[in-house]
Amino acid sequence: MNTYLYDSDSEKELLALLRLQCTPHIGDQTAKKLIAHCGSAAAVFRERKGLLMKLEGIGMRTVAELCNTQYQKAALKEFRFIAHNKLNWISFQDTAYPKYLKHCRDGPILLFTRGNFDLTNRRIISVVGTRSSTPHGNAFCEAFIEALVPLNPVIVSGFAYGIDIQVHKAAIKYGLPTLAILAHGLNRLYPRIHSRYASQLMQNGGFITEFWSSSKPDRENFLKRNRIIAGISEATVLVESAERGGGLITADLAHGYNRDVFAVPGRVGDPYSQGCNHLIKVQKAHMLTSVADLVYVLGWELDMHKSRPRQQELFTTLDSSEQGIYCFLEANGKQLLDDIALSCRFPVSQTATLLFGMEMKGCIRSLPGKFYEIIHSKT
Repeated sequence: MNTYLYDSDSEKELLALLRLQCTPHIGDQTAKKLIAHCGSAAAVFRERKGLLMKLEGIGMRTVAELCNTQYQKAALKEFRFIAHNKLNWISFQDTAYPKYLKHCRDGPILLFTRGNFDLTNRRIISVVGTRSSTPHGNAFCEAFIEALVPLNPVIVSGFAYGIDIQVHKAAIKYGLPTLAILAHGLNRLYPRIHSRYASQLMQNGGFITEFWSSSKPDRENFLKRNRIIAGISEATVLVESAERGGGLITADLAHGYNRDVFAVPGRVGDPYSQGCNHLIKVQKAHMLTSVADLVYVLGWELDMHKSRPRQQELFTTLDSSEQGIYCFLEANGKQLLDDIALSCRFPVSQTATLLFGMEMKGCIRSLPGKFYEIIHSKT
């Protein structure tokens, strides 16, 4: 990761990358092609026009845009903003560039970051969903993130309303690093109400964007941002989604990148379960009912066994109600939901919620017929 350096080569390369970013008709794939041919972004602007035009997909119009000083001036203005605010930046050629995103052909050539994080050799999971999350979806996020603690992954989301912010808040609460991928420049935070979480997020995580300070949180930017959320991660989890929505688009992008996609199933007819149920139905997503599903598909079983002491530490976080249920199941073996509620003296609805939370923590599992049993002994 680069901070602003008073080094001529570094300055020239950053300025050239910015110039490529803002030049029309040059997307990330074309920019990478030019850089690969010329050796660096700075070298692109020193190359002879005739040689550039010999490259596939590079015509007179593109070369003319490269020579337009208007975009050089725009790049210089953004360069000064980066320098003045001492922003970090990462080129797609840097070793600090997210490794999964590097495999995406349309990954940004340049990222701007704020915060305290290192993605080297880290597990990275994206969790997304509707902006109109339900209490059930919010509860799932809380329990799911808590259950991930022994695995210590980086949690990625989009800092939006609904599922996104619930995911970031849960990661902050349980001490997991979390990254917010923004659809605008680092000179603002949108939605503004979520800025209250910024300082906590940056202590163990941060913000990433490809957008300049002049960029606004427009709809097309959110759609473009979604490819980073999908591409930066080993897997994407869709918690809740209607038939259409940004979370569903992100899941589709992840599937297109040949990443594992997981979806939380819901009841038939629930508006914000339709997107998840559809992905599972057409086999674009694995069904996710607990962290164990994700661990199994991603092949993390061995690491879970190595983390057993941390799992035991996690079990100590059970509240008194959960502890009572756990002890009952430990003493009596698998039990029906109604019998658990009766014996532990909780309403059935409350018992179902408690069992759901315990299942997400990885200490019990549900069985057919509304039976439940413990997974690990606390001894």
